[in-house]
Amino acid sequence: MSYNILYLFVEGTDDERFFESVIKLIFKKNYDYVEVRKYAEKTKKYIFNFLKTIKSMNNSYIYFSDINNAPCITLKKQEILKKYKNIDKDRIIVVIKEIESWYLAGLHDEDSKKFTKKLFKSTDTITKEQFKKFIPKNESRINFMIELLNVFSRDTAIQKNNSFSYFVKKHCN
Repeated sequence: MSYNILYLFVEGTDDERFFESVIKLIFKKNYDYVEVRKYAEKTKKYIFNFLKTIKSMNNSYIYFSDINNAPCITLKKQEILKKYKNIDKDRIIVVIKEIESWYLAGLHDEDSKKFTKKLFKSTDTITKEQFKKFIPKNESRINFMIELLNVFSRDTAIQKNNSFSYFVKKHCN
């Protein structure tokens, strides 16, 4: 009997918090072990070698990246493929625009009004800078994000964010 491991490569701490709270649970039913790994502070060589090890052990991975300033998903994926020659294009998920958009996507309308004073039909264009404006002056960014995760709805996020929806449909069903 084989032991199925999935590695979720995420950029930074905000991504790690989101994936530990929301995404890891989704995969627990299909994998024996799911690990979220931050790659921002790792060297290119480290990631290359780690991917090589994952593949050699017949384990799985998904690599997540914000689209940031890339003009489209295809070019963002090409950037990543150029950086890591051994990464599988089908294992790359591009978050549009940034992970903060996924945090807000999971808010039902009631919660959206409560936390942001705004309703979102779509969060696809939300940037870090826009997200910061919703954080109450007397609250830390981390606490605000944790509060959003406490009321996060996967089904709502699928409706409000195209990249989240794509990810769930491609990897979580």
